[in-house]
Amino acid sequence: MFRTLFRTMLRSAAGIRAVSCAILTVSLALTIGSAAAQDRRQNEPGKFDFYVLSLSWSPSFCEASAERGGNNRSAQQQCGERPYSFVVHGLWPQYDKGFPEFCQVPAPRLDRNIVSSMLDLMPAPRLIFNEWDKHGTCSGLTARGYFESVRKARAVVKIPEQFLDVKEPLMVTPDEIEEAFVKANPGLTRSSVAVTCDSKRISEVRICMSREFQFRECEEIDRRACRRDKLVMPPVRGG
Repeated sequence: MFRTLFRTMLRSAAGIRAVSCAILTVSLALTIGSAAAQDRRQNEPGKFDFYVLSLSWSPSFCEASAERGGNNRSAQQQCGERPYSFVVHGLWPQYDKGFPEFCQVPAPRLDRNIVSSMLDLMPAPRLIFNEWDKHGTCSGLTARGYFESVRKARAVVKIPEQFLDVKEPLMVTPDEIEEAFVKANPGLTRSSVAVTCDSKRISEVRICMSREFQFRECEEIDRRACRRDKLVMPPVRGG
C-alpha cells in the first residue's frame, strides 16, 4: 500500500514538474518573442529611429493630481502659483515599433546645474531626473547634450495662439487640437501628432520628429491617440 502511494506521489511530482517546465518554456518564448517583435536593438543607448516630443497640458495634470490627493512631489512643484500651460513632459527616443527605456542602470549622475537650467520648460526637478533616467539614457548623448536636444526640439514647435492663455475651460476634440497644431507648424501633418487624454481631459500633445528635429510621420504613436469625442481643456491657473 505504501509502495503504491509513493509511486503515485512520484508520478504526481513528475507531472507537476513537467507542467511547470512547459509553462516556463512558453513564458520565456513569449518574452523573447515580445522583445524580438519590439526591436532587436532593445535598450542600446543611441540606437533608435526617431524622437517623440511630449507636451503636457499642465492644468490637466494639476487637476488630476488634486483629485488624487495632490501629494506627489512633482505636482507640488508644478502646481503652485506660477501659471503653466503646455510644458515639456519629455523627449523620448523611439523605434518604428516600440521604444527603449532605462538604457543605463544606474543612470549617470545628473548635474544640479542642468536641472536648474531646464526648469523653464520642465517645471519640476523630479520630472527632469525621471526623464533622464528613463529616456535620456537611451539617447546616446551626455546629460547636457540630451537636455540641449530637449530645448532644440521644443523650439521647433509653435504652440497655437488659442492655447497660449486659456482663461476659461474649453470643450475641444482631439481633432481640433491636432488641426490647430498642424496649422501653426508648417510641415507638421496629422500623422505626425497625437493627442492623449484621461477620461475627460486633454493630457498631452505628442509630436514625432526625426533625430535632426524635423517633423515625421509615426503610425504607431498615432494609433495610440485619444479617441474620445469631447475633452475639457482646463484653464491656466490664475487666468
